[in-house]
Amino acid sequence: MSPSDRQTVRPSIPTVAIIGRPNVGKSTLFNRIIGRRQAIVDAQPGVTRDRHFAPAEWNGRRFWLVDTGGLVVGSSDPMNRAIRSQVEQAVADSDVLLFVVDIESGIHPMDLEIAQYLRKAKRPLILVVNKADNLPDETRHLSFYELGLGDPFPVSAAVGKSSGDLLDQLVSLLPDTPAADEEETIAVAVVGRPNVGKSSLVNKLLGQDRLVVNDEPGTTRDAIDTPFEYQGRQLVFIDTAGLRKRSKVEEDLEFYSTLRTTRAMERADVCLLVVDAKDGMHVQDLKIANEAWERGAAVIIAVNKWDLIEEKVTNTARDGERDIKARAPFLEFIPFFYVSAKTGQRVTKLLDAIVSVADEREKRVPTAEVNRVLEALLARQQPPQPVGESVRLFYATQVGTAPPRFAVVANRPEAIPESYTRYLHNGFREAWEFTGAPLTIKFRRKRGRR
Repeated sequence: MSPSDRQTVRPSIPTVAIIGRPNVGKSTLFNRIIGRRQAIVDAQPGVTRDRHFAPAEWNGRRFWLVDTGGLVVGSSDPMNRAIRSQVEQAVADSDVLLFVVDIESGIHPMDLEIAQYLRKAKRPLILVVNKADNLPDETRHLSFYELGLGDPFPVSAAVGKSSGDLLDQLVSLLPDTPAADEEETIAVAVVGRPNVGKSSLVNKLLGQDRLVVNDEPGTTRDAIDTPFEYQGRQLVFIDTAGLRKRSKVEEDLEFYSTLRTTRAMERADVCLLVVDAKDGMHVQDLKIANEAWERGAAVIIAVNKWDLIEEKVTNTARDGERDIKARAPFLEFIPFFYVSAKTGQRVTKLLDAIVSVADEREKRVPTAEVNRVLEALLARQQPPQPVGESVRLFYATQVGTAPPRFAVVANRPEAIPESYTRYLHNGFREAWEFTGAPLTIKFRRKRGRR
Protein backbone atom coordinates (compact mmCIF):
# COMPACT_ATOMS: atom_id res chain seq x y z
CA MET A 1 0.00 0.00 0.00
CA SER A 2 1.45 3.36 -0.99
CA PRO A 3 1.41 6.27 1.51
CA SER A 4 -1.19 8.09 -0.53
CA ASP A 5 -3.56 5.12 -0.27
CA ARG A 6 -3.59 4.92 3.50
CA GLN A 7 -6.37 6.42 5.57
CA THR A 8 -6.57 7.77 9.07
CA VAL A 9 -8.39 5.76 11.69
CA ARG A 10 -11.34 8.11 11.78
CA PRO A 11 -12.15 10.35 8.84
CA SER A 12 -12.25 14.04 9.52
CA ILE A 13 -15.69 15.35 10.44
CA PRO A 14 -16.94 17.91 7.88
CA THR A 15 -16.85 21.57 8.84
CA VAL A 16 -19.62 24.10 8.21
CA ALA A 17 -18.82 27.80 8.60
CA ILE A 18 -21.35 30.57 9.08
CA ILE A 19 -20.08 33.69 7.33
CA GLY A 20 -21.41 37.14 6.57
CA ARG A 21 -21.02 40.76 7.51
CA PRO A 22 -21.68 41.94 11.08
CA ASN A 23 -25.20 42.10 12.53
CA VAL A 24 -26.94 39.78 10.09
CA GLY A 25 -27.67 37.18 12.78
CA LYS A 26 -24.79 34.72 12.36
CA SER A 27 -24.46 34.03 16.08
CA THR A 28 -28.22 33.77 16.46
CA LEU A 29 -28.29 31.11 13.76
CA PHE A 30 -25.35 29.34 15.42
CA ASN A 31 -27.17 29.29 18.76
CA ARG A 32 -30.37 28.13 17.08
CA ILE A 33 -28.60 25.11 15.56
CA ILE A 34 -26.65 24.09 18.66
CA GLY A 35 -29.60 24.81 20.94
CA ARG A 36 -31.65 22.01 19.46
CA ARG A 37 -31.61 19.03 21.80
CA GLN A 38 -30.97 16.53 19.01
CA ALA A 39 -28.42 18.63 17.19
CA ILE A 40 -25.62 19.47 19.59
CA VAL A 41 -23.09 17.15 21.16
CA ASP A 42 -20.94 19.43 23.31
CA ALA A 43 -20.74 23.18 22.78
CA GLN A 44 -17.28 24.62 23.21
CA PRO A 45 -16.56 28.33 23.49
CA GLY A 46 -14.36 29.75 20.78
CA VAL A 47 -10.84 30.97 21.23
CA THR A 48 -11.52 34.62 20.45
CA ARG A 49 -14.04 37.03 21.84
CA ASP A 50 -16.55 36.72 19.01
CA ARG A 51 -16.06 33.20 17.68
CA HIS A 52 -17.41 29.81 18.70
CA PHE A 53 -17.30 26.27 17.37
CA ALA A 54 -19.14 23.13 18.34
CA PRO A 55 -19.62 19.56 17.13
CA ALA A 56 -23.21 19.23 15.95
CA GLU A 57 -25.44 16.50 14.54
CA TRP A 58 -28.55 16.43 12.40
CA ASN A 59 -30.30 13.36 11.00
CA GLY A 60 -27.36 11.20 11.97
CA ARG A 61 -24.76 13.38 10.24
CA ARG A 62 -22.07 14.95 12.40
CA PHE A 63 -20.28 18.16 11.52
CA TRP A 64 -18.31 20.99 13.09
CA LEU A 65 -20.23 24.24 13.18
CA VAL A 66 -18.10 27.39 13.18
CA ASP A 67 -19.43 30.83 14.03
CA THR A 68 -17.19 33.46 12.44
CA GLY A 69 -17.16 37.02 13.67
CA GLY A 70 -17.34 40.18 11.64
CA LEU A 71 -14.53 42.67 11.54
CA VAL A 72 -11.99 42.40 14.34
CA VAL A 73 -12.50 45.30 16.75
CA GLY A 74 -9.56 47.69 16.61
CA SER A 75 -8.15 46.28 13.38
CA SER A 76 -6.05 48.75 11.37
CA ASP A 77 -6.71 46.92 8.11
CA PRO A 78 -9.13 48.40 5.58
CA MET A 79 -12.65 47.12 5.95
CA ASN A 80 -12.82 45.29 2.63
CA ARG A 81 -9.45 43.60 3.20
CA ALA A 82 -10.51 42.40 6.64
CA ILE A 83 -13.78 41.02 5.29
CA ARG A 84 -11.99 39.22 2.47
CA SER A 85 -9.42 37.71 4.85
CA GLN A 86 -12.18 36.34 7.05
CA VAL A 87 -14.15 34.92 4.14
CA GLU A 88 -11.11 33.38 2.46
CA GLN A 89 -10.08 31.55 5.61
CA ALA A 90 -13.61 30.29 6.26
CA VAL A 91 -13.87 29.04 2.69
CA ALA A 92 -10.47 27.35 2.81
CA ASP A 93 -11.24 25.43 6.01
CA SER A 94 -14.86 24.45 5.45
CA ASP A 95 -16.73 21.85 3.45
CA VAL A 96 -20.02 23.79 3.33
CA LEU A 97 -20.73 27.48 3.89
CA LEU A 98 -23.79 29.22 5.26
CA PHE A 99 -23.67 32.73 3.84
CA VAL A 100 -26.03 34.79 6.01
CA VAL A 101 -27.63 38.03 4.83
CA ASP A 102 -30.26 40.30 6.39
CA ILE A 103 -33.70 40.47 4.78
CA GLU A 104 -34.49 43.68 6.66
CA SER A 105 -31.60 45.73 5.27
CA GLY A 106 -31.62 44.16 1.82
CA ILE A 107 -28.49 43.68 -0.26
CA HIS A 108 -25.57 45.49 1.35
CA PRO A 109 -22.33 46.49 -0.46
CA MET A 110 -20.44 44.09 1.83
CA ASP A 111 -22.78 41.27 0.77
CA LEU A 112 -21.91 42.02 -2.85
CA GLU A 113 -18.17 41.82 -2.16
CA ILE A 114 -18.45 38.52 -0.30
CA ALA A 115 -20.73 37.09 -2.99
CA GLN A 116 -18.26 38.06 -5.71
CA TYR A 117 -15.54 36.06 -4.01
CA LEU A 118 -17.82 33.08 -3.32
CA ARG A 119 -18.83 32.78 -6.95
CA LYS A 120 -15.16 32.32 -7.86
CA ALA A 121 -14.44 30.00 -4.94
CA LYS A 122 -16.99 27.38 -6.10
CA ARG A 123 -17.61 25.99 -2.62
CA PRO A 124 -20.91 24.32 -1.67
CA LEU A 125 -23.01 26.94 0.08
CA ILE A 126 -26.49 27.96 1.12
CA LEU A 127 -27.52 31.58 0.87
CA VAL A 128 -29.39 32.06 4.17
CA VAL A 129 -31.69 35.10 4.22
CA ASN A 130 -32.16 35.69 7.92
CA LYS A 131 -34.79 37.62 9.93
CA ALA A 132 -37.62 36.41 7.68
CA ASP A 133 -40.07 36.48 10.57
CA ASN A 134 -43.18 36.65 8.35
CA LEU A 135 -42.80 33.21 6.82
CA PRO A 136 -44.52 31.65 4.96
CA ASP A 137 -45.89 34.93 3.58
CA GLU A 138 -42.45 36.46 3.10
CA THR A 139 -41.26 37.37 -0.42
CA ARG A 140 -38.47 39.91 0.18
CA HIS A 141 -35.86 37.15 0.09
CA LEU A 142 -36.37 36.84 -3.66
CA SER A 143 -34.39 40.04 -4.22
CA PHE A 144 -31.24 38.22 -3.11
CA TYR A 145 -31.18 36.27 -6.37
CA GLU A 146 -29.15 39.28 -7.49
CA LEU A 147 -26.15 37.88 -5.59
CA GLY A 148 -25.91 35.03 -8.10
CA LEU A 149 -25.52 32.31 -5.47
CA GLY A 150 -28.54 30.17 -6.20
CA ASP A 151 -31.87 30.02 -4.42
CA PRO A 152 -32.10 32.24 -1.34
CA PHE A 153 -33.20 30.25 1.72
CA PRO A 154 -35.36 32.37 4.06
CA VAL A 155 -35.22 31.61 7.79
CA SER A 156 -35.82 33.28 11.10
CA ALA A 157 -33.00 32.23 13.38
CA ALA A 158 -34.50 34.18 16.27
CA VAL A 159 -37.76 32.21 16.34
CA GLY A 160 -36.63 29.08 14.52
CA LYS A 161 -38.79 29.30 11.41
CA SER A 162 -37.46 27.01 8.62
CA SER A 163 -34.35 26.12 10.63
CA GLY A 164 -35.11 22.40 10.35
CA ASP A 165 -35.52 22.64 6.59
CA LEU A 166 -32.24 24.53 6.43
CA LEU A 167 -30.45 21.75 8.30
CA ASP A 168 -31.98 19.13 6.01
CA GLN A 169 -30.51 20.94 3.03
CA LEU A 170 -27.22 21.47 4.83
CA VAL A 171 -26.55 17.81 5.62
CA SER A 172 -27.41 16.88 2.04
CA LEU A 173 -24.39 18.95 0.96
CA LEU A 174 -21.92 17.42 3.44
CA PRO A 175 -19.23 15.24 1.86
CA ASP A 176 -19.30 11.52 2.47
CA THR A 177 -16.97 10.24 5.19
CA PRO A 178 -16.03 6.70 4.14
CA ALA A 179 -15.30 4.14 6.81
CA ALA A 180 -11.59 3.91 7.57
CA ASP A 181 -9.41 0.97 8.50
CA GLU A 182 -9.49 0.91 12.28
CA GLU A 183 -7.38 -2.23 12.67
CA GLU A 184 -4.50 -1.27 10.41
CA THR A 185 -3.91 2.40 11.09
CA ILE A 186 -2.89 4.31 14.22
CA ALA A 187 -3.72 8.02 14.07
CA VAL A 188 -1.20 10.09 16.03
CA ALA A 189 -1.94 13.76 16.73
CA VAL A 190 1.22 15.72 17.52
CA VAL A 191 0.08 18.54 19.80
CA GLY A 192 1.59 21.19 22.04
CA ARG A 193 2.21 24.88 22.44
CA PRO A 194 3.72 26.85 19.52
CA ASN A 195 7.41 26.55 18.68
CA VAL A 196 8.21 23.51 20.83
CA GLY A 197 9.51 21.57 17.84
CA LYS A 198 6.50 19.50 16.81
CA SER A 199 7.21 19.58 13.07
CA SER A 200 10.93 18.95 13.64
CA LEU A 201 10.10 15.94 15.79
CA VAL A 202 7.71 14.52 13.19
CA ASN A 203 10.36 14.99 10.51
CA LYS A 204 12.89 13.10 12.65
CA LEU A 205 10.37 10.32 13.30
CA LEU A 206 9.68 10.02 9.58
CA GLY A 207 13.34 10.18 8.69
CA GLN A 208 12.95 13.02 6.22
CA ASP A 209 11.82 16.63 5.99
CA ARG A 210 8.13 16.15 5.23
CA LEU A 211 6.89 19.24 7.10
CA VAL A 212 7.89 22.90 6.98
CA VAL A 213 10.07 23.92 9.93
CA ASN A 214 10.63 27.54 10.93
CA ASP A 215 11.75 29.32 14.09
CA GLU A 216 8.76 31.64 13.88
CA PRO A 217 5.92 30.44 16.14
CA GLY A 218 2.79 29.43 14.29
CA THR A 219 4.43 28.22 11.07
CA THR A 220 2.13 25.21 10.95
CA ARG A 221 -1.40 26.41 10.18
CA ASP A 222 -3.02 23.14 9.09
CA ALA A 223 -3.43 19.73 10.67
CA ILE A 224 -1.41 17.73 8.14
CA ASP A 225 -1.84 13.97 7.72
CA THR A 226 1.43 12.17 7.00
CA PRO A 227 1.29 8.36 6.60
CA PHE A 228 4.20 6.22 7.79
CA GLU A 229 4.91 2.51 8.21
CA TYR A 230 6.80 1.20 11.23
CA GLN A 231 7.40 -2.46 12.06
CA GLY A 232 4.55 -3.53 9.85
CA ARG A 233 2.10 -1.08 11.43
CA GLN A 234 0.49 1.79 9.55
CA LEU A 235 0.73 5.12 11.35
CA VAL A 236 -0.63 8.51 10.34
CA PHE A 237 0.94 11.56 11.97
CA ILE A 238 -1.31 14.60 12.25
CA ASP A 239 1.02 17.55 12.75
CA THR A 240 -0.98 20.44 14.16
CA ALA A 241 -0.64 24.13 14.78
CA GLY A 242 0.46 25.04 18.29
CA LEU A 243 -2.23 25.52 20.90
CA ARG A 244 -2.04 28.82 22.78
CA LYS A 245 -4.04 30.08 25.71
CA ARG A 246 -7.40 31.01 24.27
CA SER A 247 -7.15 34.61 25.45
CA LYS A 248 -4.09 34.99 23.21
CA VAL A 249 -5.64 33.54 20.07
CA GLU A 250 -6.91 36.67 18.37
CA GLU A 251 -6.12 36.32 14.68
CA ASP A 252 -8.42 34.51 12.29
CA LEU A 253 -5.64 32.10 11.35
CA GLU A 254 -4.96 31.29 15.00
CA PHE A 255 -8.62 30.54 15.60
CA TYR A 256 -8.82 28.10 12.71
CA SER A 257 -5.51 26.52 13.72
CA THR A 258 -6.93 25.81 17.17
CA LEU A 259 -10.08 24.35 15.64
CA ARG A 260 -7.97 22.05 13.45
CA THR A 261 -5.98 20.92 16.48
CA THR A 262 -9.15 20.07 18.39
CA ARG A 263 -10.42 18.13 15.39
CA ALA A 264 -7.09 16.31 15.17
CA MET A 265 -7.30 15.24 18.81
CA GLU A 266 -10.82 13.96 18.25
CA ARG A 267 -9.58 11.76 15.39
CA ALA A 268 -6.48 10.52 17.20
CA ASP A 269 -5.81 7.17 18.80
CA VAL A 270 -2.62 8.56 20.32
CA CYS A 271 -1.78 12.16 21.22
CA LEU A 272 1.92 12.94 21.33
CA LEU A 273 2.24 16.05 23.51
CA VAL A 274 5.50 17.86 22.78
CA VAL A 275 6.94 20.00 25.58
CA ASP A 276 9.98 22.30 25.43
CA ALA A 277 12.65 21.06 27.85
CA LYS A 278 13.92 24.60 28.42
CA ASP A 279 10.53 26.01 29.35
CA GLY A 280 9.20 23.03 31.28
CA MET A 281 5.59 21.91 31.39
CA HIS A 282 3.17 24.83 31.54
CA VAL A 283 -0.42 24.90 32.74
CA GLN A 284 -1.45 25.01 29.09
CA ASP A 285 0.44 21.75 28.48
CA LEU A 286 -1.51 20.13 31.30
CA LYS A 287 -4.75 21.35 29.79
CA ILE A 288 -3.82 19.91 26.40
CA ALA A 289 -2.93 16.56 27.95
CA ASN A 290 -6.14 16.52 29.97
CA GLU A 291 -8.27 17.38 26.93
CA ALA A 292 -6.73 14.53 24.93
CA TRP A 293 -7.16 12.17 27.91
CA GLU A 294 -10.80 13.16 28.37
CA ARG A 295 -11.43 12.57 24.67
CA GLY A 296 -10.26 8.97 25.11
CA ALA A 297 -6.91 9.14 23.32
CA ALA A 298 -3.76 7.50 24.61
CA VAL A 299 -1.17 10.11 25.59
CA ILE A 300 2.62 10.24 25.42
CA ILE A 301 4.64 13.26 26.60
CA ALA A 302 7.80 14.02 24.64
CA VAL A 303 10.09 16.53 26.36
CA ASN A 304 11.89 17.92 23.31
CA LYS A 305 15.20 19.85 22.97
CA TRP A 306 16.74 17.73 25.72
CA ASP A 307 20.11 18.20 24.03
CA LEU A 308 20.08 21.82 25.20
CA ILE A 309 19.87 20.87 28.87
CA GLU A 310 23.21 20.88 30.65
CA GLU A 311 24.65 17.55 31.69
CA LYS A 312 24.73 18.49 35.35
CA VAL A 313 20.97 18.93 35.49
CA THR A 314 19.86 15.93 33.44
CA ASN A 315 19.47 13.90 36.62
CA THR A 316 16.69 16.27 37.67
CA ALA A 317 14.34 14.87 35.00
CA ARG A 318 12.79 12.35 37.35
CA ASP A 319 12.35 14.98 40.05
CA GLY A 320 10.63 17.31 37.61
CA GLU A 321 8.44 14.51 36.35
CA ARG A 322 7.47 13.63 39.92
CA ASP A 323 6.48 17.23 40.62
CA ILE A 324 4.39 17.43 37.46
CA LYS A 325 2.55 14.19 38.28
CA ALA A 326 1.74 15.55 41.71
CA ARG A 327 -0.08 18.45 40.02
CA ALA A 328 -2.10 16.15 37.74
CA PRO A 329 -2.47 12.59 39.05
CA PHE A 330 -3.59 11.17 35.69
CA LEU A 331 -0.07 11.83 34.38
CA GLU A 332 1.09 8.94 36.59
CA PHE A 333 -0.18 6.60 33.87
CA ILE A 334 1.40 8.48 30.96
CA PRO A 335 4.93 7.70 29.72
CA PHE A 336 7.48 10.53 29.51
CA PHE A 337 10.32 10.57 26.96
CA TYR A 338 13.22 13.02 26.98
CA VAL A 339 14.12 13.45 23.33
CA SER A 340 15.89 15.69 20.85
CA ALA A 341 14.42 16.24 17.40
CA LYS A 342 17.74 17.82 16.43
CA THR A 343 20.05 14.93 17.38
CA GLY A 344 17.55 12.06 17.21
CA GLN A 345 18.08 11.18 20.87
CA ARG A 346 15.52 8.52 21.95
CA VAL A 347 13.32 9.24 18.93
CA THR A 348 13.10 5.57 17.94
CA LYS A 349 11.83 4.76 21.43
CA LEU A 350 8.95 7.16 20.75
CA LEU A 351 7.84 5.08 17.77
CA ASP A 352 7.90 1.93 19.90
CA ALA A 353 5.89 3.74 22.58
CA ILE A 354 3.27 4.93 20.08
CA VAL A 355 2.62 1.38 18.94
CA SER A 356 2.65 0.12 22.53
CA VAL A 357 0.14 2.62 23.97
CA ALA A 358 -2.11 2.15 20.94
CA ASP A 359 -2.19 -1.57 21.72
CA GLU A 360 -2.79 -0.85 25.41
CA ARG A 361 -5.75 1.30 24.43
CA GLU A 362 -7.21 -1.65 22.49
CA LYS A 363 -6.47 -4.27 25.14
CA ARG A 364 -9.38 -6.48 26.21
CA VAL A 365 -9.39 -8.54 29.42
CA PRO A 366 -11.52 -11.72 29.71
CA THR A 367 -14.43 -11.39 32.12
CA ALA A 368 -13.21 -14.28 34.28
CA GLU A 369 -9.87 -12.53 34.80
CA VAL A 370 -11.59 -9.24 35.58
CA ASN A 371 -13.59 -10.90 38.32
CA ARG A 372 -10.56 -12.67 39.77
CA VAL A 373 -8.87 -9.31 40.15
CA LEU A 374 -12.04 -7.73 41.55
CA GLU A 375 -12.36 -10.49 44.16
CA ALA A 376 -8.75 -9.96 45.22
CA LEU A 377 -9.30 -6.22 45.55
CA LEU A 378 -12.47 -6.80 47.60
CA ALA A 379 -10.64 -9.25 49.85
CA ARG A 380 -7.97 -6.62 50.45
CA GLN A 381 -10.42 -3.75 51.02
CA GLN A 382 -14.20 -3.66 51.05
CA PRO A 383 -16.06 -0.50 49.96
CA PRO A 384 -17.03 1.84 52.82
CA GLN A 385 -20.29 0.82 54.46
CA PRO A 386 -22.64 3.73 55.16
CA VAL A 387 -25.43 3.50 57.71
CA GLY A 388 -28.30 1.41 56.43
CA GLU A 389 -28.11 -1.21 53.68
CA SER A 390 -24.63 -2.57 53.07
CA VAL A 391 -22.75 -1.90 49.84
CA ARG A 392 -21.92 -4.99 47.80
CA LEU A 393 -20.05 -5.42 44.51
CA PHE A 394 -21.19 -8.52 42.63
CA TYR A 395 -19.14 -8.79 39.45
CA ALA A 396 -17.39 -6.76 36.77
CA THR A 397 -16.72 -6.94 33.05
CA GLN A 398 -14.96 -4.91 30.40
CA VAL A 399 -17.61 -3.25 28.27
CA GLY A 400 -15.43 -1.46 25.72
CA THR A 401 -12.01 -0.65 24.34
CA ALA A 402 -10.33 2.36 22.75
CA PRO A 403 -10.27 3.45 25.51
CA PRO A 404 -10.80 0.54 27.94
CA ARG A 405 -14.05 0.80 29.90
CA PHE A 406 -15.25 -1.42 32.76
CA ALA A 407 -18.63 -1.87 34.40
CA VAL A 408 -18.99 -3.04 38.00
CA VAL A 409 -22.39 -4.27 39.13
CA ALA A 410 -23.34 -3.24 42.66
CA ASN A 411 -26.46 -3.10 44.81
CA ARG A 412 -25.95 0.60 45.68
CA PRO A 413 -23.84 2.32 42.97
CA GLU A 414 -24.70 5.75 44.33
CA ALA A 415 -23.12 4.92 47.72
CA ILE A 416 -19.65 4.11 46.35
CA PRO A 417 -17.33 7.06 47.00
CA GLU A 418 -14.81 8.43 44.53
CA SER A 419 -11.96 7.27 46.73
CA TYR A 420 -12.99 3.62 46.34
CA THR A 421 -13.39 4.08 42.58
CA ARG A 422 -9.77 5.25 42.50
CA TYR A 423 -8.80 2.18 44.55
CA LEU A 424 -10.36 -0.13 41.95
CA HIS A 425 -8.91 1.96 39.14
CA ASN A 426 -5.39 1.61 40.55
CA GLY A 427 -5.94 -2.09 41.15
CA PHE A 428 -7.01 -2.67 37.57
CA ARG A 429 -3.98 -0.76 36.31
CA GLU A 430 -1.70 -2.76 38.59
CA ALA A 431 -3.09 -5.93 37.03
CA TRP A 432 -3.19 -4.92 33.37
CA GLU A 433 -1.29 -1.59 33.18
CA PHE A 434 -3.06 0.09 30.20
CA THR A 435 0.01 2.34 30.03
CA GLY A 436 -0.73 5.67 28.39
CA ALA A 437 -4.42 4.89 27.92
CA PRO A 438 -7.33 6.38 29.88
CA LEU A 439 -9.40 3.87 31.82
CA THR A 440 -12.93 4.36 33.11
CA ILE A 441 -15.00 2.41 35.64
CA LYS A 442 -18.77 2.79 35.84
CA PHE A 443 -21.03 1.27 38.46
CA ARG A 444 -24.35 -0.26 37.51
CA ARG A 445 -27.21 -1.37 39.67
CA LYS A 446 -28.02 -5.08 39.70
CA ARG A 447 -31.30 -5.71 37.95
CA GLY A 448 -33.98 -8.19 38.93
CA ARG A 449 -35.77 -8.93 42.17
CA ARG A 450 -34.59 -7.25 45.32
